[in-house]
Amino acid sequence: MPLKNSQYDAILRTYQNTQLENKHRQDLCIQTAYEKIPKLSEIDRQISSLCVGRAKKLLAGDENALDDLKEQICFLSMQRTQALQEHGFPSDYLELHYTCPDCKDTGFIDNEKCHCFKQKEIDLLYMQSNVREVLETENFSKFTYRYYSTKMINPATGLSALDTAKKVVGECKNFLFSFDTTPGNLFFYGDTGVGKTFLSHCIAKWLIDRSHSVIYFSAFQLFDLFAKYTFSRAEDAMEFYPYVFDCDLLIIDDLGTELTNTFVSAQLFLCINERLIRQKSTIISTNLPMDRFSDTYSERVFSRITSNYTMCKLIGDDIRIQKKLSGRKA
Repeated sequence: MPLKNSQYDAILRTYQNTQLENKHRQDLCIQTAYEKIPKLSEIDRQISSLCVGRAKKLLAGDENALDDLKEQICFLSMQRTQALQEHGFPSDYLELHYTCPDCKDTGFIDNEKCHCFKQKEIDLLYMQSNVREVLETENFSKFTYRYYSTKMINPATGLSALDTAKKVVGECKNFLFSFDTTPGNLFFYGDTGVGKTFLSHCIAKWLIDRSHSVIYFSAFQLFDLFAKYTFSRAEDAMEFYPYVFDCDLLIIDDLGTELTNTFVSAQLFLCINERLIRQKSTIISTNLPMDRFSDTYSERVFSRITSNYTMCKLIGDDIRIQKKLSGRKA
């Protein structure tokens, strides 16, 4: 189901406000630069005059005279950039800066909804305010290796908990750096409290800050949505269901904590498979060991994940307990 007219209009108003704010910010920058560098106004006046002259010659069919005008405009533009830099301003100080450079704060690219528009739809239909608050404290700038031991060793890899965590963080960053060109998927597994959810939050924060559409679900919330969509056709589920498959990143946290049955297993396979077909990225985290995961969700689910996801196992002592104990000692 599409957005209601009032919701759609509300989103469009946010774009109008963003455009006005960014234009106002540009006007202030221009005013500041003109006050400190008086010759900028004369350079810009000359550029405007040459652009008008260029347009007149183009309309008159005089294409030969255009090259000279281009050179003059280019020369004046270089003078303007040089003047800005000499006075400590960045070269693009006078330009209009967009919150979303992809759609230039219009919400659309070639009449299609921009990814930033889709995120606004998600925020309207699915209130993630609690997640947003968490992302302010759980992100890469707050991530620390201090709780990962150098003495605890994974016998399968020979790596310590610390080295394992560093390797997984590296996988997360590779996932993010190639996100726009090569969609990938991550599967975090390991005991409770070793940082799986925290790293999911780090990735979500990084992508949301770059205007990607991200949906975060606990396993219980996701399958509750699927049940409402399938059995009761609840309006909120009908509205939100398509975004589960279309968002740039879907995070399914704590898989295995929900009540598992054939419906859940079938819906999980549908979700994973459909997003693979659409080349949309997914992150799954679970406390289940791999043998139990396979038994719980079927071989075909396990096969899809192991074939298409980067498997990231974390080891260590429960970080939440470590923090509590260190707080008591302090």
